[in-house]
Amino acid sequence: MSTATTPAPAAVTTAPGRNRPRLLRWWPVAVLVLLVVAPYSALPVPGLLDGPLGSPGSLQLLATCLLFGALATGYDLLLGRTGLLSFGHALYFAAGSYATNMFLLEAGLPFAVAAVLGLCSGTALALVLGSVSLRVTGIGFSMVTLAFAQAGSILVSRNPGGLTGGEEGRAAPAELLPSWLVGIDHTANLYWIALAYLVLTLGVVRWAVRSPTGRVWEGIKENERRVEVLGLKPYGFKLTAFVLAGALAAVGGLVHLLLTGGSTPQTTTSDFTLSLLVMVVLGGSGTRWGPMVGGILYTWADHRLGDLAGSGAVADLPAVLRVPLSQPLFLLGVLFVAVVHLLPGGLARLPSRLRRTREEHR
Repeated sequence: MSTATTPAPAAVTTAPGRNRPRLLRWWPVAVLVLLVVAPYSALPVPGLLDGPLGSPGSLQLLATCLLFGALATGYDLLLGRTGLLSFGHALYFAAGSYATNMFLLEAGLPFAVAAVLGLCSGTALALVLGSVSLRVTGIGFSMVTLAFAQAGSILVSRNPGGLTGGEEGRAAPAELLPSWLVGIDHTANLYWIALAYLVLTLGVVRWAVRSPTGRVWEGIKENERRVEVLGLKPYGFKLTAFVLAGALAAVGGLVHLLLTGGSTPQTTTSDFTLSLLVMVVLGGSGTRWGPMVGGILYTWADHRLGDLAGSGAVADLPAVLRVPLSQPLFLLGVLFVAVVHLLPGGLARLPSRLRRTREEHR
């Protein structure tokens, strides 16, 4: 009798445990719905945003955060998924922005045509430079990508033929852009474009990682020699990851062009790529959501800490506190060191660490 009746209570007690994960799987959909309707909200978010959630200034900041969350996710295809440390990823982001802008300004093409050509330009550049850079491995690969990035940055700053605008950059021609993308009244449309770019990047990365090619990327990251022993050629698979990440970055450059109203030389520097590296490490390299979280948090902190550094509250502090707190890069550096030291593996590992700690104390 006892053996016949014991399974029933066990089934009853384990059922909630089985159902709870199924419900939690839908949290990305809930978050996406909230992000979609955010422009319609007048909810104040003191401390996080300067104005109400749906105000133009808040939407501009949120759109920028979403943009860099997507860009960091695409960059992690190289760093976290394939084990390629590239210092030139900003080049393809800048190519998407500058190429689109030049097709608009110089050729007078319609925006849709210029955008497609800008994407093709960034992707082609990634294909050409990736095919050369991937001829070497390890630190040699990183140095070659850094050299290409430096060359691209110098080329943009020299303003050849007046095409790049030099250190001032080039503003996008408002008269050639769709009217629903120009003006402060249409900030919500730009926000939705940035959100769509994030969703697109997450979807493409998820599909690529779960594909047979993605499994080869994982093998290359763990042990490239073993992949060769299995009869596969790592070069082609690494080039695929490089070009795909470059294409996603080029789309990001196009979105950045719309958000900022122009192309800026700062997006061509290796420092820009280093910021992406910090975002990925901060959120958690090689994880599904980590790079996105790191990109959003870093971008938000970069903007908000700059406001804090210039505030009157900091100016009234003693010099021993005022000097470091007035430097946003110092504050970002402290935040980064704290996360790396206290949360190895990035912010994405925090839920699993909390669950492990809770189980240990039961």
